[in-house]
Amino acid sequence: MTRDTALDIASRYYDSGAFFDDLQRRVAYRTESQEADSGARLAAYLTEELTPTLEAWGFRCRVVANPAGAGPFLVAHRHEGDDLPTVLSYGHGDVVRGYDAQWAERLSPWRVTVDGDRWYGRGTADNKGQHSINLAALKAVLDARDGKLGFNLKLLFETGEEVGSPGLFAICEQLRDELAADVLIASDGPRLAADRPTMFLGSRGVINFRLDVKLRDGAHHSGNWGGLLRNPGIVLANAIASMVDSNGKILIEGLRPPAIPDSVVRALADIKVGGNPGEPDVDTDYGEPGLTPAARVFGWNNIEVLAFRTGNPEKPVNAIPASAFAHMQIRFVVGTDWKNLQQIVRAHLDAHGFPMVDVEVERGMPATRVDPDNPWVQWALRSLTQTTGALPVLLPNLGGTLPNDVFADVLGMPTLWVPHSYPGCSQHAPDEHLLGSVASEGLRIMAGLFWDLGAREGGASDSNPADHLPRKINGANGGLRHEH
Repeated sequence: MTRDTALDIASRYYDSGAFFDDLQRRVAYRTESQEADSGARLAAYLTEELTPTLEAWGFRCRVVANPAGAGPFLVAHRHEGDDLPTVLSYGHGDVVRGYDAQWAERLSPWRVTVDGDRWYGRGTADNKGQHSINLAALKAVLDARDGKLGFNLKLLFETGEEVGSPGLFAICEQLRDELAADVLIASDGPRLAADRPTMFLGSRGVINFRLDVKLRDGAHHSGNWGGLLRNPGIVLANAIASMVDSNGKILIEGLRPPAIPDSVVRALADIKVGGNPGEPDVDTDYGEPGLTPAARVFGWNNIEVLAFRTGNPEKPVNAIPASAFAHMQIRFVVGTDWKNLQQIVRAHLDAHGFPMVDVEVERGMPATRVDPDNPWVQWALRSLTQTTGALPVLLPNLGGTLPNDVFADVLGMPTLWVPHSYPGCSQHAPDEHLLGSVASEGLRIMAGLFWDLGAREGGASDSNPADHLPRKINGANGGLRHEH
């Protein structure tokens, strides 16, 4: 059996309709984690759908209660040898609300409907379609290697990602030894474009904060009091303008990131963002001066005004309002002092004459990024290139945010994400869909990647072995619990 055998098995699985059948069955589970009564359905997806499949493939599975009281987790193990690489993979079985009435005619969020290249259904892109691709690719390698993967595998599925992953951090701390692995390989988020196989190594962090100006009780006539009373809307607008200029450059030194590392600059050099159907035109003169659009979204920070309100926008009156507020956000890369955002913004506003502007910071999520020169990254790039015949897009991190810090920081491993969606997939919206062409290619990509994980030095058909890559764990089943 060879690498090509695994890829052919993955292709036949798609062509035969078996992938459609598996995805159809999984999409039918209404796993809306945002609904208060979803607990039983979330658990059923793990116990009725995933566990029997994995146990038939030789995995040991158990459902673990969520320490935060939200949807449960599934932990699965397949251990083949103490001397083999150990991989952790992740997925989430929950989806956002279906919004059934808002879908196009003849479409349902709980049924996969194929229209040309589009496979409609809630979770087809996020994340049931993506982890179904990965599971099927694993099975292709098992079949091609006569029941062996050639590496150890641990799987972690959560059912609360769409409500902020409550309990994920705690469960990874609690099961740190059990989930220990040499590398994370998982799939979520979009490719850079539908026709551009992509790998990303982390995500930008995010933190939201609110700015408030309350100057007095009640509004006052703008004719009688205009020019005499400070206008909170004007104050707040100028406060924001002191933080970020009209072209999007961050003016608070403490919220600017360190210089972009050379390895990240090289990785982003040939990446072009935007230009896909349905996407807005990129404002090439907006953002940090001197950076390419790719560097601005994948290698730098940006401050955004998400909402701004003063007075009564729906029914404005001739009065100076009493207050104003703005919901703000910063997306940031590794190296930003985001934990001290409250103090940094407070000191900046005070120094610029805005002591009347209050700052309230919400909970944030850290940024993560693996060095593009990491040996695991270069190995994975070779694998994807061998399968597709072209060098894939390498993003040091997503522009958006994933709970990747639990894998990178809590569990301490390099993180490789290979997405099987695309920017126009309507994720989280009505008419969410997966592209069949991307799914078909993704099956082959992941079958090749998983085959290469089990490849050994000197194998006649194995040109990209993984057994020489840096290892974090050795022996003792990598923290695997023995159950009796």
